[in-house]
Amino acid sequence: MAGITLEQAQTGLDNALAALAKVTTLGQSYEINSGQGSRQLDRARLDQLQANVDFWDARVKTLSQAATGRGRARNIVVRS
Repeated sequence: MAGITLEQAQTGLDNALAALAKVTTLGQSYEINSGQGSRQLDRARLDQLQANVDFWDARVKTLSQAATGRGRARNIVVRS
């Protein structure tokens, strides 16, 4: 199975940022009132959304560096 591409990681980051924006705009939870009582529902937890943003941001940065040739590890052996 192939790894994810930079494009897929960027899509993941875009989606995570959109979800975070929606929750911060609309609120973390909402309440439904019916004739039989009320019920409170959570859209998502902000800490989980932020962790998701952090994850995808790190992936995008890593894949971007790999695409530009930066961040490659090199081994140097010094012999005397």
